[in-house]
Amino acid sequence: MPARREGSTGDTRDDTEVGRGAMSDADDSAIDLNTTDPSAIDPVELLKSRSYIGLLLFGALIGIPIAIISFSFLVFVSKSENYVFQTLPIQLGFSSEPWWWPAIPLTLSGLLVAAAITYLPGTGGHRPAEGFHASGAVQPIELPGILLAALASLCLGAVLGPEAPLIAIGSGLGVWAVHLLMKGAPAGASVLVGAAGSFAAVSALLGSPLVGAFLMLELTGIGGALLGVVLVPGLLASGIGALVFVGLNQWGGFGEFSLAIPNIPSFESPTVSEFAWAIAIGLVASLVGTGIKKAAIGLQPIVARRALIFTPLLGLAIAAMAIAFGQLSGKSSSFVLFSGESSLATLVEQTGQWSVGALVLLSLFKGMAYAASMSGFRGGPVFPGMFIGAAGGMALSHFAGLPMIAGVAMGMGAMLVAMLGMPLTSVLLTSVFLQSDAVALMPLIIVAVVVAYVASARLTPDGPAEPMSAVGPNQTDGPNRAALP
Repeated sequence: MPARREGSTGDTRDDTEVGRGAMSDADDSAIDLNTTDPSAIDPVELLKSRSYIGLLLFGALIGIPIAIISFSFLVFVSKSENYVFQTLPIQLGFSSEPWWWPAIPLTLSGLLVAAAITYLPGTGGHRPAEGFHASGAVQPIELPGILLAALASLCLGAVLGPEAPLIAIGSGLGVWAVHLLMKGAPAGASVLVGAAGSFAAVSALLGSPLVGAFLMLELTGIGGALLGVVLVPGLLASGIGALVFVGLNQWGGFGEFSLAIPNIPSFESPTVSEFAWAIAIGLVASLVGTGIKKAAIGLQPIVARRALIFTPLLGLAIAAMAIAFGQLSGKSSSFVLFSGESSLATLVEQTGQWSVGALVLLSLFKGMAYAASMSGFRGGPVFPGMFIGAAGGMALSHFAGLPMIAGVAMGMGAMLVAMLGMPLTSVLLTSVFLQSDAVALMPLIIVAVVVAYVASARLTPDGPAEPMSAVGPNQTDGPNRAALP
């Protein structure tokens, strides 16, 4: 970027004035979208400016192609998982998936992820072991590495979710669109449109633009009057993106990407004993979540030193954990693999077929595979934590005073906040999974989330993780990074 200097008013500006093209007019003389200081922007003036209207419309328009790309990404991941672990073994002559099968795709996954990180620009996307950290807009040149690392991780069995890659892909596509169609646009325009792209990409996955808005709110860390100004383009893009998802579902016949668990038992109202369980589950989740994060952070630098050697070995270790669970429990090893958002419904619906011992083994092995995946692979940390919390809550429900669905709800919310440090998103996203019981269960979810959030902060010397920018993965800052205006 051009060298910067301090103006007479304290604003930070480029030495060479950046052209604004279609984003400028006489009425916008007081609006500087090049600033990197949020306090230097007047939200009211920005909202009234023609530049903002242009950004709003542009963000809405890019929501359409980004939603199509995101939909295609999710369909490809889902189809690839089924093909690699179910169809391919049969095509190779086996009657079903052999017990040792996970070792092959996960070793290959480690090799592909390491190659993407080593040889392609960027770092292959967000490092899940480090949580969601503040970062700038994703540059288009990083997209190939992000896409390859994410697909290799998600399609071949790593215990990570699609949300972080979708956020990064949406951001990178938004920034690319600004560079392509708005020559000379200021840095702030790229960041705002990148944020809108991230909204459009992730909101349909989460089941609601509103949940996406809360996720982005906690990721950006923006507050005050500027919050609405920054979030509105993303809300508009995500709303349009959700409509595109609905149309593609109906046209393509792929089915809806719904997180809601069907056919869950009804829940009337909380009891005193259930509130006591909420406190206990929150405390346990804080201990488990902190342990998983510390293990992942401890492994990450070791794997990074020799990524091309250690990442495939890490994949082999994850496969060994899945195989061990399958052999010890008699259940499918796939419960340990993948992110868990699609298999969570199966777990809850089959609750009568799971013993306490099998649920404890599932939580243990998936927790270890989760930590290993976060240390070297690429993907999001949201859904595996929720799955582990649900399994743990189901195990505890075998004791007195805790209905199964209440244990699942509290476990999911508490583990999510323990892993991410985002209490609002943890409550809302858990409610999305439990839609029919969400209102009745919400008081218990809130108590468990608050307890886990506070306890996790005390167990972590630096407190809750700093939120990640809504428009970029956790990557090393480079010369093209743009701070959120």
